Amino acid sequence: MKERLPFKILYEDKDVIVIDKPAGLLTTHTKLYGRSAREAQATAENYLNAYVRKGQAKSRKRVWLVHRLDRETSGVMIFAKSEDVAEYFRSDWNSLTEKTYLARVEGRLDSGEGVFDSYLKEDADGYRVRSVPEGTKGAKRAVTEWRVLSFSKGVSLVEVKLKSGRKNQIRVHFSEAGHPVVGDVKYGGKKASRLFLHSLSIAFKHPFSSKRLVFTSPWA
Repeated sequence: MKERLPFKILYEDKDVIVIDKPAGLLTTHTKLYGRSAREAQATAENYLNAYVRKGQAKSRKRVWLVHRLDRETSGVMIFAKSEDVAEYFRSDWNSLTEKTYLARVEGRLDSGEGVFDSYLKEDADGYRVRSVPEGTKGAKRAVTEWRVLSFSKGVSLVEVKLKSGRKNQIRVHFSEAGHPVVGDVKYGGKKASRLFLHSLSIAFKHPFSSKRLVFTSPWA
């Protein structure tokens, strides 16, 4: 893995790294056989591991994953630089962070703002996620707040705030509402040049300084 990074580092200190992930880059490895195969895969995690090791192959330095963005989702991501910091975020991710997304979705929504609230569960093969009745074994509650910013040519631009962090949450909720994310063929959207979903900003309380930090990635 080369040290040259295919993304911008928005912030770095001894505890965290915040990056601007491009669409098309995996966050972490897929299910590959063997450690060497996983470490050679082009992922944001592997690029950052090479970056913090500064070319020293035997270095034990690494980054820790604390959340994910889908391959085709772009924007702000946080990585921890120690296991303690990773556990800090993982212990109460939804309360410690504020996450705002932008999405282009098909059609005009019935109102200017709203909340999707359901219980999500992955299919047995892990490929798709769907809403299921409360109490279903393995289901987790997902809350998505949204408001419409504009509407043009059959597409709504929406601002989305996550109150939970579930796999494919935004994509599932808008698809089930009849307004799939533009380019989200997996969940019923029409094919487009990309999946139009972007992690616009993340705010969080620093694990040691307690300072509130906010990082934004403009969506061109």
